Amino acid sequence: MDDLTTSAPKRPAAHAGLAMDRVIAGAGRARRRRWIAGAAMLVALAGLAAWAMPRGTPVARDELKLSTVVAGTFDDELVVRATAAPAHSVLLDAADGGRVDVVPATDGAIVRAGDLLYRLSNPQREQEVLARSADVAQQLANLSVQRAELAAARATQRRERANLRFELEKADADLHRTQELAASGFLSAGALEDATRRSRLQARLLAQETEDGDAEMKTREQSLHDLERAVAGLDEGLRLVREAAAGLAARAPVSGRLTGFALQVGASVHPGDHLGRIDEAGGFKLNAAIDEFYRERLRVGLPARLDGAAPGAPRVDLALARIDPQISNGRVGVELAFAGAPPPGLQSGQALDVRIVLGASRPALLVDDGLFYGDSGGTWVYVLDEHADAAERRPVRLGRRAAGRVEVLDGLRPGEQVIVSGVRRYGDAQRLRIHG
Repeated sequence: MDDLTTSAPKRPAAHAGLAMDRVIAGAGRARRRRWIAGAAMLVALAGLAAWAMPRGTPVARDELKLSTVVAGTFDDELVVRATAAPAHSVLLDAADGGRVDVVPATDGAIVRAGDLLYRLSNPQREQEVLARSADVAQQLANLSVQRAELAAARATQRRERANLRFELEKADADLHRTQELAASGFLSAGALEDATRRSRLQARLLAQETEDGDAEMKTREQSLHDLERAVAGLDEGLRLVREAAAGLAARAPVSGRLTGFALQVGASVHPGDHLGRIDEAGGFKLNAAIDEFYRERLRVGLPARLDGAAPGAPRVDLALARIDPQISNGRVGVELAFAGAPPPGLQSGQALDVRIVLGASRPALLVDDGLFYGDSGGTWVYVLDEHADAAERRPVRLGRRAAGRVEVLDGLRPGEQVIVSGVRRYGDAQRLRIHG
């Protein structure tokens, strides 16, 4: 059995396909090299495509406003829009209150000084006039009484002094006779002493009456003067009240055109109400608002002229007459005065272009003004390339601005085109790609 078992033929193993496979050294490494080469080619193609595509922030051409840098003369002038206004106006404010009874004047009418504009009614004013008139009449009566009393006192004083002077003269005459008789021995020394005492007494009485009478007259005169001043004050008050009552009938203070006058019969007017104004005829000035950028260069007396006049029309010169010290909403108010007569037919409120001369003209590179430059990291602009399909950001130095032009100091050449529309929307883009 053992021999049979040992010598039995072996059964072939099941077929698994392993006998047909062969291990080839380096096959996986070749596949990796082919994959890397393909990826590198794709990257190269992508880079080539990216390099071939235009670079920069895309911008539509119709959104841009361009200006060509040119060599010319920089006129240091500023063109502003000004409005004509009367050179002199008188405001009409109500000095008193009341109800409007009569309004003969109309808005826009030409009035002469003294013309009636309106009339008010105010019963309180009428009562004040009557009361003040009564006070003045009463004080005038008191003044008359005091004047009469003063005259009577002066007459009495004159009589008293005349009597005392007579008694003094009589006493002096008796003293003189007594002295002669006493010297002759016909009268005693006692009689002479009595005559002397009577003469001295009459002299003292006259002096005392003169002193007292003068003091009394001075007091009476001072009282009368005070009463006269009081009466004068009452009379002045009455005059003011009457003027106030007469002011209920308002009249034009000057001649000119009545403007902004809209009173109607029956309306109530209060003291201080603004009722209109009178523009004096013939004189005009121009008012304008200028960007605060030019504030430091403005000064009173700068020459100016009307801009855009018809060909052949005479030149109209002006001068800067006043600069508003306050800046409102980024603008400075100025007033310009005509050097001569204003242009014929000028109307209040009419708009005119005025050219203000800020300085002397000089040769320069020029470009149109606008919000075309940035100031982050220095002043820069966008300049178109030679194909006009892209714009590069370039640092520049800009000078003065006037009349819609900017003086270029450095960074640009004649003939180059600059984007003069707003550039802040592009942020810090170094290049713009123009399409369309």
